[in-house]
Amino acid sequence: MKKSITFTNGHCHMAGDLYLPARFDESKQYPAIVTVHPGGGVKEQTAGLYAQKLAEQGFVALAFDASCQGESEGEPRLLEDPAARVEDVRSAVDYLTTLPFVDEEKIGALGICAGGGYAVAAAPTERRIKAVATVSAVDIGAMFRGEDSAAALQTLEAVAKQRTAEAKGTDSLFLNWAPNTLEESRQAPSVLMREAYDYYRTPRAQHPNSTNRFLFRSLDKVMAFSATTLISIFLTQPLLLIAGSEADTRSYSEQFYALSNGPKELFWVEGATHIAMYDIPEYVGQAVTKLAEFFGKNL
Repeated sequence: MKKSITFTNGHCHMAGDLYLPARFDESKQYPAIVTVHPGGGVKEQTAGLYAQKLAEQGFVALAFDASCQGESEGEPRLLEDPAARVEDVRSAVDYLTTLPFVDEEKIGALGICAGGGYAVAAAPTERRIKAVATVSAVDIGAMFRGEDSAAALQTLEAVAKQRTAEAKGTDSLFLNWAPNTLEESRQAPSVLMREAYDYYRTPRAQHPNSTNRFLFRSLDKVMAFSATTLISIFLTQPLLLIAGSEADTRSYSEQFYALSNGPKELFWVEGATHIAMYDIPEYVGQAVTKLAEFFGKNL
């Protein structure tokens, strides 16, 4: 069963879908999981799919749209602000603790792609999260900074100029998360970007609230973010990292694993790429089996 709900994050109303187990009994208490969508995604895509699958395993699961995105409130629209997205996770936990059928001592978090980085960044200081898992995790800050510091500085200079221009009335500038056309995807330099087009921009998972755009001015915030800062110090909760063996982002899961000093497991799904873990049944099925085992043990 799925219910459309809202919860607050500061002055903003957040839009979410709450997935409930079969034979749900409101008089009982259930473990609950917050699912955090990728950059550019919305709750109706992979975060919602995993929430649905986890509800089928007996968990209450909440998928929601990030601040300034999808059906959630927040301005400016299509801003990708890592600090806000981490606060989104905290606010989602706030909401779950108000539900009488949720055991507030048994709340976990699952993040996918950039949502994995946000979940890992939230958990060290959000002690109400008792276990954290990721699928195809990405540290969005590290990804956008890249390895060329000179190029990163040029980008930041361009962001600064654009912010000044917008302050003086120029229209906002947007970038695409993924190639927007098939032709663009064929020119993409990575498997991730080619597959992102197929997932986000075709009927496979296209959704009207996932517009494939984000504000260029987001990049100063994104490039200042690191998912790894507190892992080795405060991430003591059990950690499960799931990634495809063929994912070109697998190094992020490996890095998170290496930094963690708490209970941890790195689980490879053989043959899967980054995007394949979003919705391909044979790979999602393996992930959900592992997630149900992990959260069942630790929540």
